[in-house]
Amino acid sequence: MALALFQFLSAFIDIYLWIIIINAVLSWLIAFNVVNMSNRLVYSFVDMSHRVTEPALRPLRQILPPMGGLDLSPIILYLAVQYLGKQLLVEIFRAII
Repeated sequence: MALALFQFLSAFIDIYLWIIIINAVLSWLIAFNVVNMSNRLVYSFVDMSHRVTEPALRPLRQILPPMGGLDLSPIILYLAVQYLGKQLLVEIFRAII
């Protein structure tokens, strides 16, 4: 049971990390007008990734100083989720066992 919970939470963290990466790449593609936002499927996907990542990115954007159009918040969020998420999983797994 504990191993299944560990694997589920690990998979959840990995999926969230991929959503952060996809959201950052999509924001670049939108900024350079590569992706057509009038396409309903593209708009739905961008909207979903924005809704999932924006609550975590918004506080980081308020803390970080402006970098001349360069948004470093996805990188910081990625590193924080990767480190803290894995550390949290290890601590939960140790407490369960």
